[in-house]
Amino acid sequence: MAKLPEPDELSKLDYTQPESGWMDTPTVFKDGIWCYGAKQKNLETLDFPNARQWSVAEEDWKLPENWQDIILKGFKELLDKYRSFKVFMDICVRCGACADKCHFFIGSGDPKNMPVLRAELLRSVYRGEFTKAGKMLGKLAGARPLTLDVLKEWWYYFFQCTECRRCSVFCPYGIDTAEITMMGRELLNLIGLNTDWISGPAANCFMKGNHLGLEPHAITSNLEYMLDDIEEITGIKITPTFNRKGAEILFVTPSGDLFADPGTYTCMGYLMLFHELGIDYTWSTYASEGGNFGFFTTNELAKRLNSKIYAEARRLGVKWILGGECGHMWRVLNQYMDTWNGPADFLQEPVSPITGTRFENAKSTKMVHIAEFTADLIRHKKLNLDPGRNDHLKLTFHDSCNTARGMGIFEEPRYIINNVANNFYEMHPNTTREKTFCCGSGSGLNASENMELRMRGGFPRANAVKDVHDKYGVNMLANICAIDRAALPPLMDYWVPGVGVTGVHELVANALIMKGEKERTTDLRSEPLQSAESKEEDKEESKEEDKDNA
Repeated sequence: MAKLPEPDELSKLDYTQPESGWMDTPTVFKDGIWCYGAKQKNLETLDFPNARQWSVAEEDWKLPENWQDIILKGFKELLDKYRSFKVFMDICVRCGACADKCHFFIGSGDPKNMPVLRAELLRSVYRGEFTKAGKMLGKLAGARPLTLDVLKEWWYYFFQCTECRRCSVFCPYGIDTAEITMMGRELLNLIGLNTDWISGPAANCFMKGNHLGLEPHAITSNLEYMLDDIEEITGIKITPTFNRKGAEILFVTPSGDLFADPGTYTCMGYLMLFHELGIDYTWSTYASEGGNFGFFTTNELAKRLNSKIYAEARRLGVKWILGGECGHMWRVLNQYMDTWNGPADFLQEPVSPITGTRFENAKSTKMVHIAEFTADLIRHKKLNLDPGRNDHLKLTFHDSCNTARGMGIFEEPRYIINNVANNFYEMHPNTTREKTFCCGSGSGLNASENMELRMRGGFPRANAVKDVHDKYGVNMLANICAIDRAALPPLMDYWVPGVGVTGVHELVANALIMKGEKERTTDLRSEPLQSAESKEEDKEESKEEDKDNA
């Protein structure tokens, strides 16, 4: 594994362009930038083609003899299937509006990480194989043949894109460059060129129902540990149900919330909120994953993995689905699910059992985002909250790419934070909402062997956090995405030491005054609350005064 350079070294960026044209500039694979190749067993589990053991570092990638024919046939099929793909191949005028909008280009200076040029890697082969001008004029028309070097260049750069769609916000033609990356990955997948960090979680989800491969007893055991912590902190015993038929609501969250900090604190927040409300809900140990790593391989696998949530909802006979804080889970649901597996007419249009609010935006999917649900509760004054319990935190909010640009969820999490905390500071407007910068580790890039890539890709987001950290003393970065909760802690430790990462519902749980709770002296992380510290100081001062008076 490559050694990660120090921040001072990594921040020395050079945007000088190569003297040779991009087609004549060979791609050099740099350690710390690329991910390990997919393992044979995972490709076999997913029934993906060309399952074999191979290594990116070796010259021979063990491709089928007719790999070019397979790729070009797949290319034509995608062009015929997706009209948007053909439009995106044809209409780019290379104006450069997107060039400096990609976090990977900003953090690396590599011109092939400009969205326009990354798309040209694919578009140039399209011209050479599928347009008359390209066939006749070749390089003069921006065309080139599909060679082994070109294929490897595709692999190197399509896995340096998090499909965040920030570039698309600035494209005057509305080209969704993320969709081009997705098509590129689909083509690579036809000959077994995937990554271990994507194919492994996807295989786990296909077999076990979640990316981590957690068995049902492991899920319930992990939640029991959280419940013990909740009881210790609040004095309240919570007893959720699992796989219960006839519940009104099925709750689905990313498996990262079930397994690793800081996601576990977010999960504790869900448990406390639902208990306090007394809603009729159940967890599933089978559809135990909201995320969808199939989305980073092929649309067909994403469709298969998405279907399990609805199959489980049907099996349990619930009325609607409530989803936790996740990123690509919601982009899939909001933009693709209805075409793939919908409409979910066997479920009911979601209605809050507490406020009576009808979530009309979920008419088709029958699934509501937890941020929408909780913001509605607060708006109707259904929660007893003490924002002072979060006074030890100075917060900013990271708009997760998929929920922000993919759904338009901008205000709900901010509304929640401003009601459960007193110290909230926005980052620069050019780095938030639809212009938000990515964490640098999405779309299956959250591995360990590509840490330099992740730190470079996350540099623009970290830079915006550093700004509010230096100005206002911000010490906690909130978000509503499980990948962010996994990816942002090492990013903050590297670029902005002293800034932690939290889910929004951890903050909700800190502030939530539960009926029958004991006096709360710590937050969910067992950190002392400022109010408790103040009381302890007052007691000490009172003792000192009593001594003096005596």
